[in-house]
Amino acid sequence: MSQDQPSLFDESAKENTPITGLAENTARAIELHDQLNQANYAYYVLDNPSLPDAEYDRLFHELKNIETQFPQLLSSDSPTQRVGATPLSQFEQVTHEVAMLSLDNAFNEDDMNDFNRRVSERLNTTDVIEYACEPKLDGIAVSLLYENGLLVRGATRGDGSTGENITQNIRTVASIPLKLLGADHPPVLEVRGEVYMPKRSFESLNVLARENDEREFVNPRNAAAGSLRQLDSKITASRRLEFCCYSLGRVEGRDMPIKHSEILAQFSHWGFKTNAESKVVQGVEGCLGYYQQLAEKRNQLSYEIDGIVFKVNDIAQQQRLGFVSRAPRWAIAHKFPAQEEMTILEGVDFQVGRTGAITPVARLKPVFVGGVTVSNATLHNMDEIKRLDVRIGDTVVIHRAGDVIPKLARVVLERRPHSAVVIEMLSRCPVCDSHIERLEDEAIARCSGGLVCGAQRKEAIKHFASRKAMDIDGLGDKIVEQLVDENLISSFADLYSLDMESVATLERMAQKSAQNLLAAIEDSKKTTLAKFLYSLGIREVGVTTAQNLQNHFLDIRTLVKADFETLISVQDVGPIVAQYILNFFSEPHNQEVIDGLLQAGIHWPQVEVKTADQLPLATQTFVVTGTLNLMGRDEAKGYLQALGAKVAGSVSAKTHALVAGEKAGSKLKKAQDLGIDILDEAAFIQLLSEHGIEHG
Repeated sequence: MSQDQPSLFDESAKENTPITGLAENTARAIELHDQLNQANYAYYVLDNPSLPDAEYDRLFHELKNIETQFPQLLSSDSPTQRVGATPLSQFEQVTHEVAMLSLDNAFNEDDMNDFNRRVSERLNTTDVIEYACEPKLDGIAVSLLYENGLLVRGATRGDGSTGENITQNIRTVASIPLKLLGADHPPVLEVRGEVYMPKRSFESLNVLARENDEREFVNPRNAAAGSLRQLDSKITASRRLEFCCYSLGRVEGRDMPIKHSEILAQFSHWGFKTNAESKVVQGVEGCLGYYQQLAEKRNQLSYEIDGIVFKVNDIAQQQRLGFVSRAPRWAIAHKFPAQEEMTILEGVDFQVGRTGAITPVARLKPVFVGGVTVSNATLHNMDEIKRLDVRIGDTVVIHRAGDVIPKLARVVLERRPHSAVVIEMLSRCPVCDSHIERLEDEAIARCSGGLVCGAQRKEAIKHFASRKAMDIDGLGDKIVEQLVDENLISSFADLYSLDMESVATLERMAQKSAQNLLAAIEDSKKTTLAKFLYSLGIREVGVTTAQNLQNHFLDIRTLVKADFETLISVQDVGPIVAQYILNFFSEPHNQEVIDGLLQAGIHWPQVEVKTADQLPLATQTFVVTGTLNLMGRDEAKGYLQALGAKVAGSVSAKTHALVAGEKAGSKLKKAQDLGIDILDEAAFIQLLSEHGIEHG
């Protein structure tokens, strides 16, 4: 199909309809064009979908069927023509009738003040200058040419004078109108803007590259450039690019507004996407304030920006200011600090996190990036090290965005020295010398010495003392941190040997408070086996799993000696959780801590084996969702388990009933769809009462 083929909206397309049914289908095709173009505009430009996806697909396929049946109705502006055409052998050259200029840069407030001073002096005015402010999108500048409202050409900036004809690829970008909206557009219009790749699309593209063992793109700008210059436009169509216009190239046959911001508003009226963050400010102070505002917001944006563009808003003033060399005197780009720089990887340290995760950290030759000097960067895990193929001694690129922890983005393999050293994971924890474990399906390696590892000690003790665990009233986070920092405790068992003198000396801890805390610690010695198991902090052993372990093994000695096959026979304990439990109890340090706690006096009632009469819900599966006002969800689950019920995390056809509190969401809807019994909180409390459990 020729791109010069007329639009269905041309009057000539409605004439000469000798074939039966052509007239009716022409009218319907025009109607579908309008509906789909409006839907595309709402979805891709306004970010406010007007049609459900299913309805859009139905209309799209209806139009496609009409075009298949009547090929003469297939036009260049059809919404069906965004999927890509026959691959090109090369790109044609395009000469820009109005040069696509670059911008001068500002890097600090002094540069901005100098720019504003030069503008005022050239305009010979002391009035405050009005500036249009726009985020500087990190993409590829393009020119779009429309004739009689139809897109006829898309071109790259190239060297500013000559670019490449990328019309086939441009047509695949959904936020670029193939036909302008409205009827007041000029006969000839050239719009300029940026084609860019949103962060989400970039991440998805690299995930796919990794899955296919292909080279990843360096950054969204690199990905957008590579996508736009594909000779096969079907590849471009798959890359989910977006377009945002930022200036007028040329116009014929119509007057345009007298201010830049008003021109952008006119572009929006014709169907173009403009940046929602754009703003008009007064004077250089307004520019600097806007820069600071966007710098703080930068990392929350869905796309990459590398600075702010400031333009004199008044078009007449722009014309008076003119150009110098290849840049306008009326605009400047205030750049953000560089987010990527090269340096040398001098070594790798292994840090132990509060949950035992072992994280390799790159030790770098200090480099200034993202506004700060960086000497360390995260390497995440050994899989990431393998993926990057990074070695000690390599030249590496460091990326830092805002306050985000710097990361090693890629290796400059061309600079790898012969002496580069392969990085290997440790086998023992660098803090406590416990075994480092890594399950087959996990990327993260972890220290197995949770109860004794100094790096994990504070968090482990906080968990041990929490309400659902040993429930030590008054032992809050700050008290735990003081006790550890003052070397008063180094393990759980040390809590039970604290004395009044030591506790009373803590900050904000008077005599009475110390007495209350010591009493609470003493009271916690009487607990249940389930709470004790939960308090140990075994990975993936939550309240429910701890209760199931108690019900199955009845005492801790039997549990400690259990093998893998026995563990996976416990309700809701799968292979992964079973392996965590085995690893935990096989670690000598953990055995010593458990023995110490039992010697300190922690005890629980003998767990009784319940008869079938005592487990009336033994054959039933419940799900608890929403907010319960008279009890927590964990408490509700505990009551159900005490009656023998299985408590699942998701609704299925096997679910007997759903306990639904306030603000119950998708689980409630699914239960309704499946016809499952639904109990509100009052009905649930009544059920408990019928089985001998009185709440509150």
